[in-house]
Amino acid sequence: MKIRSSPVRQSLLSALCVATTVYHGAVIAADSVPPASVHQDTLTEARAAVKAERWPEAIKLLEQAIDRSPKDADAFNLLAYSQRKSGQIEKALKNYKIALKIDPDHLGAHEYIGEAYVLLGNAKEAQVHLKHLERLCPKGCEERDDLQRAISEAKKKR
Repeated sequence: MKIRSSPVRQSLLSALCVATTVYHGAVIAADSVPPASVHQDTLTEARAAVKAERWPEAIKLLEQAIDRSPKDADAFNLLAYSQRKSGQIEKALKNYKIALKIDPDHLGAHEYIGEAYVLLGNAKEAQVHLKHLERLCPKGCEERDDLQRAISEAKKKR
């Protein structure tokens, strides 16, 4: 059977093609969320999980955030913090080091890796990070004060 081309058929086919293109374009536009936005949403969820001390959830979300943005020092720092709090000290140290490689002056990473070394009884390494914070914050900052306090409390317990 041969289908004849008619002006009406051509108009209908054209309309169908336009409608399909518009439909697919709308679906694509609605479904395409900029990667930065997805990354920020994931970090927001992860921060909420950290605040609530839901470590496994925070770790999963932060790993997703890092997959999307592998040069985010904040995400590596939060991942390491969550790992440390859940008892995964070696993994935490690795990720703090990555955060510091990305951003050598990351205040939070210096504080938290120093606290991890305090937990491990490695006062020498903790002092290295305290000295770095003293250079970064000559007039003082929360991160420097918190690490100094952790080191002092560990000395008192010995």
